[in-house]
Amino acid sequence: MTEHKAQPFRLVQITDCHLGGEPGEVLLGMDTDESFVDVLELVQAREANCDYIVASGDIASFGSEQAYYRFLDFMKEYTQQPLAWLPGNHDLASLMQVIEDKSGDGEYSVQGGVVDTDAWRIILLDSSVVGSEGGALAAAEIERLQRLITDTDKHILIFVHHQPIPVGSAWIDQYVIENNLELFSVLRASKQVKAIVNGHIHQEFNSEKEGIAIMATPSTCIQFAANSREFKVDTLMPGYRWFNLYDDGDIETGVERVAQKDYGIDFGSGGY
Repeated sequence: MTEHKAQPFRLVQITDCHLGGEPGEVLLGMDTDESFVDVLELVQAREANCDYIVASGDIASFGSEQAYYRFLDFMKEYTQQPLAWLPGNHDLASLMQVIEDKSGDGEYSVQGGVVDTDAWRIILLDSSVVGSEGGALAAAEIERLQRLITDTDKHILIFVHHQPIPVGSAWIDQYVIENNLELFSVLRASKQVKAIVNGHIHQEFNSEKEGIAIMATPSTCIQFAANSREFKVDTLMPGYRWFNLYDDGDIETGVERVAQKDYGIDFGSGGY
């Protein structure tokens, strides 16, 4: 392992919270408030000194103002760190943008788009498509990505909701980013891009493509079984992913999960 003199930038990712507009939202038998709080308590205990938190989509089960403000209330109660978010296929990106634009004027503060540190640029992409489970990057988003990569000499970490490459489960790989070849044509032109991190697949995933690390993170609620042709719920617990971002471009990362618990999940479900 490389020895680093400087302290890393510590980043935490949470994803796929599926909160309702009111308490008691249930997903396949699991109370998503309960599991979200369990993950936040774990973050509170282990990541009190982290520098930033990124929420990578499907914050709401159905995009509503109430769901997003409930999410921000939870974050404010359990964390003190700056927060950035991006939309998933269950979200309403336009509403999140309105809330984001108003943030900072009152009790809430959240941002999207890009986060810059001394050595890193963290780019948040919107892969949501209105009315679709699948993901794609609009032409304007591809242009924005290209601009954000070319106008900096910092190391780059990218967050997006949908997976940029297949993960080995046919039922969810139909929702891979539709224009992922266009995405990688932009990325391969820069040696600064170190990793792409996604949500959506409700499981831990680690791979690489063209020298770029590809990672996914467990949901804060139900987990999907890896390498499953048909929809299948896993028995693994909810969790989050942490990152140590070093000034020389190195990344350390890992996944933490809540302790074993009976959430009343319907493990025989064929979908939702």
